[in-house]
Amino acid sequence: MPTDLTATLSIPTDLAALRRDAARIGAAIGVLLAVAALTVAQAWLGDWYVAKALAVFGLGCRLAWGALPAHRPHARFGVANAVTLLRLALIALLAAALGEAAAHTPAGAAALVGLATVAALLDALDGPLARRSGAASPFGARFDMETDALLIGVLCLLALQADRAGAWVLAAGLARYAFVVAAWRWRWLAAPLPPRTRRKAVCVLQIATLILCLAPWIDAATAHWIAGAGLVALLGSFAADIRWLARRHRQRNLEPHP
Repeated sequence: MPTDLTATLSIPTDLAALRRDAARIGAAIGVLLAVAALTVAQAWLGDWYVAKALAVFGLGCRLAWGALPAHRPHARFGVANAVTLLRLALIALLAAALGEAAAHTPAGAAALVGLATVAALLDALDGPLARRSGAASPFGARFDMETDALLIGVLCLLALQADRAGAWVLAAGLARYAFVVAAWRWRWLAAPLPPRTRRKAVCVLQIATLILCLAPWIDAATAHWIAGAGLVALLGSFAADIRWLARRHRQRNLEPHP
């Protein structure tokens, strides 16, 4: 009995330590983001650029903070999650370029491509770091996935803003959220999916095609085709998952109930 009581009472303490560590790391990355955004804004962007970048980063941190209990029993935020948080800061810099006229210049487009490429490359680090350090958790997996989805959404908006793709490109950024909403109506869509290398490969491909669309050395017509190819691959991957879930749902309905 004392052991059970001690374990129960230790949970808030573990969470408090985790939140303190996450807050320290978040504050440090937030300061770096503010300095970077201010430097970029003074060079070639508008007065609201810093505020927009900090707002996006702050909202992302707030959502991550609410999901932080899923990282227990780890009492440290961890290097892997710190890398994901750094990716969130880079995405905030990208998102803040929305509505900025300077983002349409060749220099601005090249800077966006550079930022997006770094954010995409860092995605190859957080998963292996979490597994190697023994700090993998449902929170980390979800944080990584949501950060990928945000990057795709921001890149879609930037491609549309630069007229490098039509409004149809937004389907790439909305696909995952449409899937989640559909699962509220059809619960069988929320069933766990088996691990697939194809899913991660298509995500990487989608991000890569959107980054290419923003490259100033690629003409607009080619950019439209590249964006279209990435969207087809993404929707095909979603279709394969939905088909698997539907087949599993039918099989379970055909099984005799005890």
